[in-house]
Amino acid sequence: MESATDTYAALAALDWQVELGAIDAIGDAPVNRYDLPTEAPAKPTSARPAPQAAPPAKPAGIDPVAIARQMAQGAADLEHLRAALAAYDHCELRRGARNLVFADGNPAARVMIIGEAPGRDEDREGKPFVGRAGQLLDRMLAAVGLDRHADDAAKAVYITNVLPWRPPQNRDPKPEEIAMMLPFVQRHVDLVQPDIVVLMGNSSCQAGLGKRGITRLRGQWHEAYGRPALPMLHPAYLLRQPQAKREAWADLLTLKARLESS
Repeated sequence: MESATDTYAALAALDWQVELGAIDAIGDAPVNRYDLPTEAPAKPTSARPAPQAAPPAKPAGIDPVAIARQMAQGAADLEHLRAALAAYDHCELRRGARNLVFADGNPAARVMIIGEAPGRDEDREGKPFVGRAGQLLDRMLAAVGLDRHADDAAKAVYITNVLPWRPPQNRDPKPEEIAMMLPFVQRHVDLVQPDIVVLMGNSSCQAGLGKRGITRLRGQWHEAYGRPALPMLHPAYLLRQPQAKREAWADLLTLKARLESS
């Protein structure tokens, strides 16, 4: 009989593989690699193996950014924008993701938060900021009277990410991935029309401001997507560097003061 220790070890190993991005089994039936073959393997021949066909090349002249711009501009509302993202077939991230992570919160909110990319929990649930970092974000927002679930637009927030699909192993978004998604993000902001955009993390600053260095950019007002923008430290960073919560609290107070004065 299998011991409880072996069971827990197997579950831990499986969870570790899922964390790395493994989502499918190699085969439906188990294979015993120690079984001896019933027939001796055939001796190799001197003939060279036939060359394998090269993978089909992408059609020349395809510009993924131009296609994204055309599809995004054709979206008349948020539902059409979500459908356009789901139909966009030029970003390889979608092939390894479980769900398209579009947005959460009240679209009428004055504050729109743009994060970086979904993590494992977000990929499972199809919503942004629902894991540990999202729970911390909700507590941070509540400290200044904001809530993603609030019906009152003055107290609500609307949340999305630069990338709608989880990168493998939670790696940082690549520049070409940000470039492909940027037209969709711009259209997203145009449709929501927030008073303020919060850029959470380096990749969000890269997309909205064209620059990185969140520890230098945070707490200072900029303009992104045609709106006042406040870069802030990502909650995932705060979980790794809790001593930075003082700076995050100062930024939240800056956001609150701007909302109260306008």
